[in-house]
Amino acid sequence: MMKYLFALMAVLPVYVFAQDATILELKKDANIEVKKDPSDTTSRTWKTGGTFNLNVNQGTLSNWSAGGDKFSFSLNAYLNLFAFYKKDKHAWDNVMDLAIGVVQTTSLGRRKSSDRIDLTSKYGFFINKKLNMTSLFNLRSQFANGYKYTKNSAGIDSASLTSRSFQPTMILFSQGFDIRPVKNLSLFISPLTAKWIIVGNSDIKNLYGVSPDKMARYEVGAFLSANYSTPFAKNITYKTKLDLFSNYKSNPENIDIFWTNAITAKITRYINFTFNVDMIYDDNTKNIEPGKGPAPQWLQLMGIGFAYKFGNGKTK
Repeated sequence: MMKYLFALMAVLPVYVFAQDATILELKKDANIEVKKDPSDTTSRTWKTGGTFNLNVNQGTLSNWSAGGDKFSFSLNAYLNLFAFYKKDKHAWDNVMDLAIGVVQTTSLGRRKSSDRIDLTSKYGFFINKKLNMTSLFNLRSQFANGYKYTKNSAGIDSASLTSRSFQPTMILFSQGFDIRPVKNLSLFISPLTAKWIIVGNSDIKNLYGVSPDKMARYEVGAFLSANYSTPFAKNITYKTKLDLFSNYKSNPENIDIFWTNAITAKITRYINFTFNVDMIYDDNTKNIEPGKGPAPQWLQLMGIGFAYKFGNGKTK
């Protein structure tokens, strides 16, 4: 027994020393800084981010001889989110624009000044530097109910419903080609596009050309979408988007138009001046003025307020 004990006592220090050396080596390896191989030029596949703008105005009058509302308040909020994917010959662009605005005055009460939901998802397969084969999905709608305001013979305001939350909703699915002839300009052209105008409320279906017994109006036609952006002065950027749709099934010469324009001037890091003009034309949408035919719809907003950009983070 003593013989085995002496043998164990002789071997144990050697074993412990060997273990200590191994642990020290592992610790040394763990502290080594891992550096990227300069030859590794693998690009990241996702780019995400967005912009948030908030414009607020408020005014109060008391015994003001020039006249005006005793109290006025307006708020316009805009959120842009994007997620872009690119790898090998594949590209997937996703952009969402959300906007809501309200105006509150003593004489008119609370009214909506802007309301927009616009989601575009576009997948492209690379053919060459200026041409992609592309599938496009677009959804447009609004958050809150909308009203037409008129005055009766006694001068009293009255409101009639013209839209509801998510009614109408426009859904468009298109297959075509994305062309980039010059920097900052992209043209999506499709000879085959499906479009739905969805309205569930029976009180407003007729305003958007939807039959009383149906939930949606279906159209098929040709579609073109042009997107352009450029800085044309220091800290000033202009962006525009023009969508054109021709319905093969009915009056193809009457082109549906959706056109947005935005000028942004950066005043300080967190303060921006913004000027927006939107125009919509659809001959199936009735004019809010009784007795008048289809006409362009215009929206113009201008303001100075808080602006914050976030994201641009990329993940592999």
